[in-house]
Amino acid sequence: MRDSQPVSLESLLESGTKDNNTLKSIQQRAVVLLKLNRAVLALLPAMLKPHCRVANYRKQLLILEVSNAAQMTRLRYELPALRSALRREILPSLSAIDIKINPSLMKSSATGLPGGDKSSNSDSREQKTAEPGRKLSAESANSLKALAQRSPEKLRKKLEKLAALAGESTSAAD
Repeated sequence: MRDSQPVSLESLLESGTKDNNTLKSIQQRAVVLLKLNRAVLALLPAMLKPHCRVANYRKQLLILEVSNAAQMTRLRYELPALRSALRREILPSLSAIDIKINPSLMKSSATGLPGGDKSSNSDSREQKTAEPGRKLSAESANSLKALAQRSPEKLRKKLEKLAALAGESTSAAD
């Protein structure tokens, strides 16, 4: 009969089989990268922190991910200072820093969720409907009507149609 007693994850990681050693090495690598990420974020300016993370470190090459090209440019300006600080404090063997763009970081910084993933598609739909729609004010509608009177026929019809939307929601969610 099989032993069906629960086993702690720690004891599985400490056991000596080849498969578990692989799992243990992956866990240790993840912990090292998390510590390195914290150290790098501590050295970055505040405006870059939500848009940057450590992706990997191998063969004396540190790979950083940023959310977009604008943040990549900002990080490039900070690169010499960051490289020298990392060499001085943490990674004396660091030879280069490579920067990659990862758009999912943009989602992560916007939603506040780690990894940028929403919990489900229904949550994103709820968020879209919760956003207030744009409305056309009565004053804007009157301005459009006045402009329509002085416009060619084709444009006049479109401006009058737009002015008729005054007070109605014009968001895409409706």
